[in-house]
Amino acid sequence: MSSNQISCPVCSKEFSPAVIESHVSKCLFLNESASNECTTSLKDGSPARKLMKLNTTRAKKTDSGVTKRKSSVIESSPVDTDFQSPGISSNANTDKEVKKTLGNNHVPLAERMRPIALSGYVGQTHILGPSTVLSQLLHKCEIPNVILWGPPGCGKTSLANVIAHICKNKSNGKMRYVKLSAAMVGVNEVKEVVTIASNELKFNRRTVVFMDEIHRFNKSQQDVFLPHVESGTITLIGATTENPSFSLNSALLSRCRVIVLEKLTMPNLISILNRAVTSLGGAVYSSTRKLEDTEEIPKFIIDEPTIEWLAGTCDGDARIALGGLELAAQCKTPNEEEFVKTGPATITLDDIKESLKKSHMLYDKKGDQHYDMISALHKSVRASDENASLYWLNRMMLGGEDPVYIARRLVRMACEDIGLEDPKALGIAVHTMHGCKMIGMPECDVLLAQCTTYLARAPKSRLMEDALKAAQRVVAEHKGPQPGVPLHLRNAPTKLMKNLGYSKGYNMRQKDESGLNYLPEGLENVNFFDSDKKYMA
Repeated sequence: MSSNQISCPVCSKEFSPAVIESHVSKCLFLNESASNECTTSLKDGSPARKLMKLNTTRAKKTDSGVTKRKSSVIESSPVDTDFQSPGISSNANTDKEVKKTLGNNHVPLAERMRPIALSGYVGQTHILGPSTVLSQLLHKCEIPNVILWGPPGCGKTSLANVIAHICKNKSNGKMRYVKLSAAMVGVNEVKEVVTIASNELKFNRRTVVFMDEIHRFNKSQQDVFLPHVESGTITLIGATTENPSFSLNSALLSRCRVIVLEKLTMPNLISILNRAVTSLGGAVYSSTRKLEDTEEIPKFIIDEPTIEWLAGTCDGDARIALGGLELAAQCKTPNEEEFVKTGPATITLDDIKESLKKSHMLYDKKGDQHYDMISALHKSVRASDENASLYWLNRMMLGGEDPVYIARRLVRMACEDIGLEDPKALGIAVHTMHGCKMIGMPECDVLLAQCTTYLARAPKSRLMEDALKAAQRVVAEHKGPQPGVPLHLRNAPTKLMKNLGYSKGYNMRQKDESGLNYLPEGLENVNFFDSDKKYMA
């Protein structure tokens, strides 16, 4: 090798320093020009062949021109595999990608409707508004390490899809995007991606790794990301529906910023559904818009009240809304022969209801919803708001919560928030719990409703709860050894104990008449039931 020539690490050919970087880029991304150039040198035992085997995320061109990919690792965008050419504008490229995606009827509508630019992203203005940090970073093509946390269908994967297109179209080939799912890959696949990312970093190309359902990795498995995120080998974007405080490694959380996505609002969902109707070749009509106003005859017609009903029944989940619309459209949209005879179909509210069967309600009996709603029920009972109490009770029951669990919490409320103001409340709550165990759902729903309403209407007193906590603090915060039981209160079953003074002077009269102290020395004047006085004398 001559002194002024550099060997390509992929194909082992020699090139001048001026063109080596451009050549390696072609080799790594396996463009057609690079494939023709390097085919003769890629023998089975060569380092380049080993590198190609290691890089399982590289696309391979088939004879028909269709791009195939590994199912566990998806590089770049799931929509388009070609990198943007310098002579093609981003808008033209975007239009081509949208048409390609929408034209594939085998892909679910929710997947086809994923945005590829921030301008097409709907909702989450609190994190993607014009003045937000994340929005400004994305416009500058700066991708931070983030954990996207939010309920299903709120746009976590869609936001990652936008970032994928930013990496591909706006980074001038300096960023790669790798999509993984913790439900499909393991630690070995992640290590493989990191190895490739390290090689790419030598040529000043950064790698963005999107890990969907990252909470499915246990905390030991999540450690695989730590050194590489900290060193900058990869930029991590994680998506999870679980609370990161409980499901993610604290060390990983310290290296990533948690971004909370909220449920989509009604206007957000209506906007998404309107776009979906247009993409399916349909049209949304109202009293102010006539069929004659359109340039082309739509395949189907759906009215605004139906769209609004669909948006209102999916509990902020765009995937549920789009799925219901797609099923109704598939059932009602005529084929070409029928369309010529009958014209556009009409999708009614009944068709949408048939496609959904019942309204969707988000409730996770083991997640945050479980704890948030029982907390809302408890605080509503404490505030004597019987309407709010019944509302949260029904949300939990319709979500499939265990009625015995609700009844157990009602027993606690009867003591904690009502106590001695209405001692019957405890008995009613206990009987309700036994009734729920005996008859179960759905018959026990009225038992829970009656008990909840009684507790909400009952007079409230936290005297027992406060007194108990005061006693706990006195015991827990005592300095030094705990005081012993006074001799006159001790049991004296043997002669030796009596000789030692156990039980000496004890009488059975009331406190004020007995002349005895029933608390240890130094605590004689403690009053746990008087909040205006100090617990320690």
